[in-house]
Amino acid sequence: MATSYDYAPLYRSSVGFDRIFNLLENAQRARSISDWPPYDIVKTGEDSYRISVAVAGFAQDDLDITFQSNLLIVTGKRQEAPQEGYLHRGIAGRPFEHRFELADHVRVTAADLNNGLLSIDLVREIPEALKPRKISIQAEPALQTSAAPAQIEAQKAA
Repeated sequence: MATSYDYAPLYRSSVGFDRIFNLLENAQRARSISDWPPYDIVKTGEDSYRISVAVAGFAQDDLDITFQSNLLIVTGKRQEAPQEGYLHRGIAGRPFEHRFELADHVRVTAADLNNGLLSIDLVREIPEALKPRKISIQAEPALQTSAAPAQIEAQKAA
């Protein structure tokens, strides 16, 4: 059972969250797409992640990884094998495409194909200008009581 959510009330009471609402709407639409081949997303450190896609039967030349503006696309298209000789064909080799929306400042660091698993390593690198920084609090210099207060020159009242 698919549940659809209406984000319109949230648009009325928030400013600047358009991208988050779009991500939520896109995630709802993407759920109807096949989850084949299966994949895992693992947090490997405080700011590092790994996506592992089960691509048994696909060669390195059959796979393509594209990263563009916070969108990681993994596609696979196997070269057609001759149909003769098969009594049973149970290893799926159909083309696939997986799309992963990545947060700001997340980039791909490596990709590896080993034992039928395509592993893609990601890391979040926040620029120095956007990292939290400690602000030192300056105490006001103490008023010096030994100095005479400044006087404004004026005529004496009669």
